[in-house]
Amino acid sequence: MAAVSEAYAAEAAWPTVQQKTLTLHTVHPTQFMDVTRLIEAAVQQAGLHAGVVTVQTRHTTTGILINEYEPLLLADFRALFERLAPSRYDYAHDDFLRRTVNLTPDERPNGHAHCRAALLRSSETLAVRGGLLDLGRWQRVIFVEFDGAQRRQVTLTMMGTPAPKR
Repeated sequence: MAAVSEAYAAEAAWPTVQQKTLTLHTVHPTQFMDVTRLIEAAVQQAGLHAGVVTVQTRHTTTGILINEYEPLLLADFRALFERLAPSRYDYAHDDFLRRTVNLTPDERPNGHAHCRAALLRSSETLAVRGGLLDLGRWQRVIFVEFDGAQRRQVTLTMMGTPAPKR
């Protein structure tokens, strides 16, 4: 019985956890970046066959969105965010005479960006099946910038099993 267990253990694919940081450069104050291919490449590079990948933005004025990446829809999103959290509004966060915490010498007024990002998620977890992201026909992973242009980072945590050996 021990020989069977040892043989099985030698053949079994053990779960793996790998992390990778993607660096993105945004150029517009509000920007939608399709990062699906970058995530797919990281999953393939990691050799992940089945499992999950968590995509997490490391910034409080950005978000992660799973949706269709279609130009007119992105324009609708842009208009929606402007209606819900207008860029020209009197945000308390932007009153540097009253605000006393989390200030940097190069602080910029970005209360609208924080409010917009609060409407999205800071992370999404996606299934990986057969070494590919298990997305629907039109689904894409979109990094949403609300306070660009800036250098941004997205952390990928990939968990699962590698491809079976043949």
